[in-house]
Amino acid sequence: MSSVQTTTAAESRTQALAAAQAHYLFPWVRPYYSEPLALSEGEGVWVRDVDGDEYLDLFAGILTTSVGHCNPAVLDAVHDQMGRLGHTSALYVTEGQIEAARSLAEITPGALRTTCFTNSGTEAVEAAVATARLYTGRHEIVALRLSYSGRSTLTSHMTAQGAWRLPGGGTDGVVHARSPYAYRSPVGGGPEATDFFIDDLVEVIETTTGGKPAAFFAETIQGVAGVIVPPPDYFQRAAEVIRSYGGLFISDEVQAGFGRAGEHWFGIEHWGVEPDIMVMAKGIANGYPVGATVTRPDIAEAWQGPSISTYGGNSISMAAMRATLGVMRREDVPARAAERGAQLRAGLEALRSAHTWIGDVRGLGLMQGVELVTDRARKTPDGNRAGALLEAAREERLLIGRGGLNGQVIRIGPSLLITEEELDEGIRRFGAACQRIDG
Repeated sequence: MSSVQTTTAAESRTQALAAAQAHYLFPWVRPYYSEPLALSEGEGVWVRDVDGDEYLDLFAGILTTSVGHCNPAVLDAVHDQMGRLGHTSALYVTEGQIEAARSLAEITPGALRTTCFTNSGTEAVEAAVATARLYTGRHEIVALRLSYSGRSTLTSHMTAQGAWRLPGGGTDGVVHARSPYAYRSPVGGGPEATDFFIDDLVEVIETTTGGKPAAFFAETIQGVAGVIVPPPDYFQRAAEVIRSYGGLFISDEVQAGFGRAGEHWFGIEHWGVEPDIMVMAKGIANGYPVGATVTRPDIAEAWQGPSISTYGGNSISMAAMRATLGVMRREDVPARAAERGAQLRAGLEALRSAHTWIGDVRGLGLMQGVELVTDRARKTPDGNRAGALLEAAREERLLIGRGGLNGQVIRIGPSLLITEEELDEGIRRFGAACQRIDG
């Protein structure tokens, strides 16, 4: 009999499930909180745990339930598809996969219109890197420090945070330039910061590669790093640099895409740059497993050898994706995220004024970060306080995230359909959590 089935009267269902998880699952499946939270139901921006407690969710499954938990339009599309055709594999043509790719081509920038579907962001990154290498005939990839790209062998070594990398000596051909982290730039955050970061990118190419990189790969907003937004002209100049060396620019939109950054469909559009390849996942299908790599037809043509993703383009996931994008378009989520993002930012800035240990508030749209420090002058990261704030927010029945190299950044990224009233309540609860740890 399992530990879940032998729960005693004095033991909550959450405690029983946490014990069972520790017994049956890999230890890297590591939940938040000193006492893990076991969720069982969700609707919109509200979730309920197995013990009946309700929480306001401002993290959306790591920025994934983009149109809310159990969105009716997505559920209806999935239920309908499940009754007609579940899985065939990419060996057969399905209308759903074609229409999903067409839906993407209608919103991706410029000439990017050719897609391959996989199961996750990790696989989307793998496909993008392989495509760039095939097209250029080169091997080396320049990524950014503090980045997070996934958990495969390649993507974990493209990741540049020690805690998230697989053990070993790394993967041949991946080098890392300095993250465009203006808050911690040694030259400040003004126009000179861009020169500093671009000079480093050039130096990395000329000293740690053979001078012929296949691609420069970057998240448009670095999420796990702590919601790092680059200086305004960084990506324009970085794209010019990599192209001057004959390489491609791959834009990672796994977290910042699909209107989350506000105003535009994709984060990179904030800087007026058209990438050569884009990768996306997470919010693309409201939590159903879809990864997508999108590029120009001429670049896609370089991949002529056979390949397959068994579940890539799965009929049920494609139905979820098409329904999710349909909701996004009807609700104009880029505009909604800009409006609600301004509301969120104003609330967070007010809290920064009230608490000296909030060193920085940053982000775009409904992707915001709050960096905690022991003192503002030295900007010493305060991961301990961030951990305490995460716990305090739970006590206020509020779900938020955490990031940064030292775990010092609170990450906030709710459903793009969150209402003004719901966000006001979220800001109120977050403020109450801040007061808790002040006490």
